[in-house]
Amino acid sequence: MPSIPTAVFAVLADDTRWGILELLGGEDLSASALADRLPVSRQAIAKHLAALEAAGLVERIPVGREVRYRALGSVLSAVGRRLETIGAQWDARLARIKHIAENL
Repeated sequence: MPSIPTAVFAVLADDTRWGILELLGGEDLSASALADRLPVSRQAIAKHLAALEAAGLVERIPVGREVRYRALGSVLSAVGRRLETIGAQWDARLARIKHIAENL
């Protein structure tokens, strides 16, 4: 499975960025629209969007004179699949440890 750059996880480690992604998961929104819905300034939203865009998690969508942002589901899905794989590997390790402990 392809590796996910650690920069993606660093970007996701911020609560405001999670909030932005949650909103963008439902609809494409401008920085101003996001600032209206979140308790941070438009300037802060712009910085968070830049970080999300640099990590490949959102893209700009020009709509007339406005720029909206869209979450990139394929990237987020890849992150989710990788985390599920790690979780399954961990569960398998724990099952092996349990089996060994019960058969001592």
